[in-house]
Parts: sequence; C-alpha cells; structure tokens
Amino acid sequence: MESFLLQATIYLGAALIAVPVAVRLGLGSVLGYLIAGIFIGPLFGLVGAETTELQHFAEFGVVMMLFLIGLELEPKALWAMRSKLINLGGLQITLSAGLITLGGLFFGLNWQTALAVGLILSLSSTAIVLQTLAEKGLMNSNGGRSAFSVLLTQDIAVIPMLALLPLLAVAHGGDVHHADDAHHAATLSIVEGLPAWGVTLVTLGAVAAVVLVGVFLIRPLFFFVNGAHLRELHTAFALLIVVGIAVLMTLVGLSPALGTFLAGVVLANSEFRHQLESDIEPFKGLLLGLFFITVGAGINFAVLFGNPGLILGLTAALIFVKWLVLYIIGRIFNMPGKEAMLFRLSLAQAGEFGFVLISFAIQQSVLGGDLAETLLLVVALSMLFTPCLFIVYDLIEKRMTDDTDQPEADEIDEHTGIIIAGIGRFGQVVNRMMQTAGHPTTVLDHDLEVIKLMRRFGFKGFFGDPTRPDVLHAAGIDKAKVLVVSLDDKHAAVNLVKYARRTRPDLHIVARAHDRVHVYELYAAGANDIVREMFDSSLRAGRYVLENTGMTEFEAHEFETLFYKEDRRALRELADLWDPEIPVIDNKPYIEKAKILNSELETNIVSQIQSRLEKE
Repeated sequence: MESFLLQATIYLGAALIAVPVAVRLGLGSVLGYLIAGIFIGPLFGLVGAETTELQHFAEFGVVMMLFLIGLELEPKALWAMRSKLINLGGLQITLSAGLITLGGLFFGLNWQTALAVGLILSLSSTAIVLQTLAEKGLMNSNGGRSAFSVLLTQDIAVIPMLALLPLLAVAHGGDVHHADDAHHAATLSIVEGLPAWGVTLVTLGAVAAVVLVGVFLIRPLFFFVNGAHLRELHTAFALLIVVGIAVLMTLVGLSPALGTFLAGVVLANSEFRHQLESDIEPFKGLLLGLFFITVGAGINFAVLFGNPGLILGLTAALIFVKWLVLYIIGRIFNMPGKEAMLFRLSLAQAGEFGFVLISFAIQQSVLGGDLAETLLLVVALSMLFTPCLFIVYDLIEKRMTDDTDQPEADEIDEHTGIIIAGIGRFGQVVNRMMQTAGHPTTVLDHDLEVIKLMRRFGFKGFFGDPTRPDVLHAAGIDKAKVLVVSLDDKHAAVNLVKYARRTRPDLHIVARAHDRVHVYELYAAGANDIVREMFDSSLRAGRYVLENTGMTEFEAHEFETLFYKEDRRALRELADLWDPEIPVIDNKPYIEKAKILNSELETNIVSQIQSRLEKE
C-alpha cells in the first residue's frame, strides 16, 4: 500500500509541476506529460518496472476519449465521413505500410518481419493528436477533421492487423506455438477455437449487441439509476457503459476503442449525452495524462545512447516517410495550404497502438527482442516529437496567407458609409439594425458559406478577407463614415483596427471585444467604441435579477445605467496602465488600481442614486 501511495505521489507531483510549465511556455499539455515521464523515469529513476503495467491501464484513457468523440458525432455525420474514412485513411495506411515495408527489406529484414514493421508504424497517435487538436481549437477545422478521419480508420484497421500478425510469424529463438499459447492463456476470448465463419458471426453479434443496448437498454437504465438522485451512481453508470463495452470488444478480439466509439455514436442523440460527457471527462483527462507520462518514462535511454545515430535516424526517417505520404494524399485530394499543412504535421508519427501491436508481435514470434526494443524506442520518440511538430505548424500558420485556402474575393460593386467586417452573430445584429433604420451597409466576410446564407435570406454581402488592404479599399474605406469590426479572430481584429486608423485617422471605428484584455488592445490600436460581446447581455440579465429581488423596473434600469458608466470609466483608467509586455497578473500598478476602482464602485453608484433621488 505504501509503495502504491508513493508511486501515485510521484506521478501526480511530476504532472502538476511539468504540465503547467509546458503550457505557460506554449508547448502544450501533452509535451508536458511526456517530459514529466522522462524526468521521473530515465533521468531520476523514481519509477521502474510498473510503468509498463500502468501504460496498459492508462490506455483506457484513449478508449474513453473515443467514447466522448462518438457522443459528439451523430450517425448521419459519421455516414457523411465515409469517403474520408475510406479514401484518406485507407490510402494513408496502405502507402505508409508499403513504403516502410520496402525500407525494412532494404535493411535486410525478411518480408514477413518487414511487413509487420510497416503495419505497426503506419498507425498514428490518436491520443496525442486529438488531445492537441482539441487544446488548440483545431478539431473542427478542415485539416483537423481530415486527421480525425484517418485516425478513426487506423483504429478500425487495428482489428485486421491483429488477425494478420500471427500469419507472419517467424522463428526468433522461441517456439511460435508456445508464444501463442502463452498469449491465449493470459487473454480471455470467446472466439478462440471457433471456425472463421463462427468468429465472424460472434464479432457481428457483439457489434449488433452494442447498438441494440445503446438504442433500447441504456435509456431505461439511466432513468432507473437517476431515480436514486445520487451523483456518484451517474458516474458509476457512465463508467459501466465504457468498461462493459470495452470488455465485450476484447472478448471477441475487437478494439475496445472502436467499440466505445460506436457506442458513443449510438448515444449521440440521447437526452443524457451531456451527463455522460461530464461524468467521463475527468477520468479521460487523468488517464490520458498518465498514459503520456508512461510513454515518457518508458523511453529506454540505454538503447538510445547505445546507438543514438541509428535510433534518431530511424525516427526522423519514419516522420519523413509519413509526412511524404500525407503530402501525396493532400495533393491527390487538393487540400488547400493550411489544411494540408495541419494534416501532414499532425499525423507524421507512430501511435500508442504501436505498443500494443509490438507486444503482440513479440508474443506471436513475429519480431525478435532487439528489433522490438528499437521499434518501441522509435514509436516513443516519434510521439515525443509530435507536440514539437504542432509548434512548427503554429509558426508556419502565422506566416501563411489565406490565399490558398479561399476562392477569389468578390468584386465589390457598391460603396456605402458603413462597412461591417465579419458577419457572425454579433455582426448580423448590427447589420439588421442598420438595414431596418434605412442605412445601407457593405458587409465583408471570409467565410463563403456565411455569405451564401446571407444572400439566401435577402441580405447582400461580399466574400473577401476584411484584413486585406486591397479588399478594404475596394469596399470603400477611403470614403466610409463607420467601420464595424466584428471578427472572431482577436489578433486579426486588432490588426484591422490598426490599419484602418493609420489609413483613415478620421474614421469612426466600432469594434467587438472578446474580453477586457482585448478591449485594451483595441483601445491602443485606435478603436473609438469598443463593445464587449458578453457585457451588454450580462447587464440586461443583471437588471432582470434586480427586478425580481424587489426593485422597480425604473430603479433596476437606473442601477444598470450607472453600473455601465462606472465600469466604462474604470476600464478607461485601467487601459492607461495596461502593458502588453507584462501579464496582467504581474502588473502591480494595474492590480492596485483595479482594487481601488472595485472598492469605489458601490460607493459611487449609491451616491449617484441618492443624488438623483434628492433632485427629484
């Protein structure tokens, strides 16, 4: 017990130190977990042989992650992805496995071993890629969705790979049948000994069982459990769903991750989907973090330092080969610049299923011990370098223009006194209000689908990137009276305000801000009126609360107005103390002034209300 508590303390302590530091440095949480594992494992030797066992347990985090992803995908959405699953995923696996197999033959491996290595290294890391895409908000981008399609195809492909590997068995100083017997002795299976048609029927039956249980049984069970009104039972029920399906898939030789993903898709339209997400999410995050730590702790530096040139060279070759394959696929399917770059850099590594397949290949005498050690190290190092590839993407993405990602901008054939840059939820309201008041507007947006939707409802808009000077001048910024900046990208909004202010010092600029810091950035850039996107709606909500706590409508309205004016005055004063080079939490003059203004807020409002009442 004491040993378990000590190990838990080491793993948790390492994560709590390394991950926040990595996130603050912009490296992402995944690289933080990997670095934590390297420190407590190979560098300081604080953890040992239990790492491998922990890794098998922590792989359950991948299973939970795919269950949560399935909950976000309706069956219609999954069916709509079928072409990407077959085309992108199928091509990636086939080309990667083929090239790596040829490389193995070049290095003198027999064809069975070379093919096994090709299949194992053709897979990418579902855990690292999806976690990083989610953190960076890239999951819903075109490149992110394409990467997800390939990863899902790879998870499905693990099943035939597990079936094929025993057929590639060759002698490596051990008996194939003994290894196979040892494997089956340690693994429960309900398809062992069945003929091929029997295995197929049982497998299809297991998949059908998952679907039927999700459709007909989960809902009444959830209401039964909900009747106890105990939160911990909801959590237990969610875990039971995931664990039970994973066990069933394991018994029939299928991937647990695939089974739970299928269950998530089946439950995507259920009314308790969000409850399941909230119950599973904490476990998923902790187990994924533990998995990444064990990957870092499992890196065998003795083997690496024994032949660093070979190991690093093989790792670099693997990343290059997979990058090349993904580049070819991107060109075949005409992926635009940023999408293709994200697609290539996010999948150019080996994956966690590589550990599973290498272990299985050793048991089946497909791989020898020395080769397996080398492959394990190559897989781990390629996963370790993946967060660095995402950092490279961030650097490249900032320097890439959107010219390759978008069609040509519209020719703007009319000029008005009001230009609205960005027609999302914020810009739409402004545009409708202007149209109702009889003021024509020139609407610009870089999302072609949004412009098409506007036109369908009878509103005119022009497709084009509002941050491009040529588009702005074509829209008539030289003669416009007002520019409304309502872009989702905070950095782009600030740059647009700066350019517009330099071009037209007399132009009135109304800008949408996401938060207080964005207000300061827009204020420094030269915006005249800055509207925080949530502030006005929050004021209205606060007024309604006051009306239902005893105030009259007039009193609540007066309080709302005064609060708005005081907050606006305080924001102006704080803007003068804000320094973009210093984090707000480290800006002592700013914090001291904020404290003073907060303490004055209530006093000033009350005194103004009393003054107004005395005048009446």
